[in-house]
Amino acid sequence: MERGLYTADHEAYRETVREFLAREVAPFADQWDEDRWIPREVFAKAAQAGIYALAVPEEYGGAGEPDYRYRMVVCEEVARINALSFGLTIALQDDLVLAYLLDIADEEQRKRWLPGFATGEIIGALAMTEPGAGSDLQGMRTSARRDGEDWVINGSKTFISSGIMADLVVLATRTDPDAGSHGFTLFVVERDTPGFERGRKLDKIGLPAQDTAELFFSDARVPALNMLGEEGEGLQYLMSHLPRERLGVSAKAIATSRAILDRTIEYCTGRTAFGKAIADFQNTRFELAEMETEIDVAEAYVDRSALAYNAGTLTPVEAAKGKWYVSELQKRVVDRCLQLHGGYGYMTEYAVGKAYIDTRIQTIYGGTTEIMKELIGRDIVKR
Repeated sequence: MERGLYTADHEAYRETVREFLAREVAPFADQWDEDRWIPREVFAKAAQAGIYALAVPEEYGGAGEPDYRYRMVVCEEVARINALSFGLTIALQDDLVLAYLLDIADEEQRKRWLPGFATGEIIGALAMTEPGAGSDLQGMRTSARRDGEDWVINGSKTFISSGIMADLVVLATRTDPDAGSHGFTLFVVERDTPGFERGRKLDKIGLPAQDTAELFFSDARVPALNMLGEEGEGLQYLMSHLPRERLGVSAKAIATSRAILDRTIEYCTGRTAFGKAIADFQNTRFELAEMETEIDVAEAYVDRSALAYNAGTLTPVEAAKGKWYVSELQKRVVDRCLQLHGGYGYMTEYAVGKAYIDTRIQTIYGGTTEIMKELIGRDIVKR
């Protein structure tokens, strides 16, 4: 079935992405995983090559291209070489931090920060989760109080992707404990802010090269000029940007599922057992048939979601449906592909083994599967 999502421009861009990844990422990705770190320089090269930050307007040094299909091309090509830690770091910029800055930042802030993203000199992070508040955003306790021309911030965040590397952090705080959902405000905290400290780089079971950290704020003084958007509207900003984040998870999930299945098909047609290729056994063919069909069907939903996002019509509920279903599909597909590889699948030298451990977080970050189902269920009952 013809996919029909991409134009000739997207396919030309794919060649650019593929060439960049072959030169700057594929030869080094395994070493980055061993080092638990990706050198900053590669992100500068990636930004300058147009691998991310395409949506930054031309007046700030970007391409001014908001079409989400270019993001999907990057997801597919990164998945093809199985460099998922690198891909997540790119996604954090395009699907999270830049989305907030492009939508909410005022002109002075855009001039200060966007050129650095366009050149890859600035790496950003988004800090919502706290030790005692994950999916329950209204449970966050990190506080900010006004003091003259500054805001003084106290509290901590955890599981913050790119928390060590980040030059600036979009930080969610509570500014009025008595204002309910209108008691939260976003700030941009820059690297050398007094009172802002990074904790340890957390040990994860997957995505080892993508740094994840704890952040601490002890009377951290942030200038009022670094408030992002309006005071008291932070929770609304967070909620309105969740569809983009969740679409990003779906895009990565479908791309990785397809890439690992393609590698598994190749393995099954070349690997022999009992005198014939394991793809010649009916059970293997059934497994491959089920996975390809599930991926084809889910891919159609992700494609439709991307077009809806481009049109400004992707709803939080539609994004939540894609996020939970496709991330769970990725988990199933990668697990079954590993089984078809047998003992080789358990070896990290095979892509499926690394993808297996990198995949597990997909149903947790960006909103757990359970939270996604709750959002969808509430919407159904309300209707």
